[in-house]
Amino acid sequence: MTAEPLETTVVTSLVRDATAAPSVHNAQPWRFRYLAARCAIRLFGDPERAMAKSDPDHRALHLGCGAALFNLRVAAASAGREPYTVLLPDPADPWLLAEVRLDRPVRQDDDLAALHPAIHRRRTSRFPFTGEGIPTGVLDRLRAAARTEGARLQVPGAWHVQEVLHLLHDAESRESLDPEAREELRRWTGMGGATPPGEGVPASAFGPRQHDVTAPVRDFAAGRTVVGRGSATFEKRPQLALLGTTHDGPADWLTAGQALQRVLLQATLDGLVTSLTSQALEWPELRWALRDPASSMGHVQMVIRLGYGPEGPRSARRPVEDVLEMA
Repeated sequence: MTAEPLETTVVTSLVRDATAAPSVHNAQPWRFRYLAARCAIRLFGDPERAMAKSDPDHRALHLGCGAALFNLRVAAASAGREPYTVLLPDPADPWLLAEVRLDRPVRQDDDLAALHPAIHRRRTSRFPFTGEGIPTGVLDRLRAAARTEGARLQVPGAWHVQEVLHLLHDAESRESLDPEAREELRRWTGMGGATPPGEGVPASAFGPRQHDVTAPVRDFAAGRTVVGRGSATFEKRPQLALLGTTHDGPADWLTAGQALQRVLLQATLDGLVTSLTSQALEWPELRWALRDPASSMGHVQMVIRLGYGPEGPRSARRPVEDVLEMA
């Protein structure tokens, strides 16, 4: 059974939900094209929003686009459409990352729509968490969410958490000494000049400075003074999760991005707050060391900080008309 064509307002709403996904430095490296004749939405990566220094292989760009793709699938299911998805459909166009056909009604057994209320509730929180332990049942649901999308979520033990924190601090030190890395960070935070509205990480989202650097929260101020920004004590024993895949190519990165977003939406529904940290992933020799050698996880794609605490501010997004083309 073929569904009715999508109205322009519906397409716009679907893409608006898709763009609520997280991306490194809130660069929003995506573009969408609606093909009315195919009743399909195509997702493209935007190379102009790539991070030349920290993401030369565009791994993080693919993760962000994968997260947006998952939001699109959730939004489509909520709107009553089955999101039949093909990754990397055209080998001749590596920037065409996915096509989502929407010409069929959603299946009765599709559970994606249940995640829809979390899309705009999910925030990145760079504030202190309480340190309250996360119940095993909640962690099991997050692990299952990652598996559903073809990835793995590992909750490291105490010794591994300390090793991860050590590697993250190492990455921060390297970044502070690298002029290109510092300039790239300033470009996306407005610390080096005006950042266009609706993109980047504004000072209001930096969170407080840490008294003792115990939690893996990136200091977007990079040591610079931000008017009105205070300081706080963060949790001493951060609760982390590593999201990873067996292989490490563009399709795996898109898979990881979708798994990441499913985990984040499930965490939001379960009352958790989250933040993401990618510093050590930006240095190949540190990224490899993040994995637990006793684990079968081949490649770590993201480090997630989980817990209970205040929500972060809502991050601005570019207008839908800036990222959506109707064809």
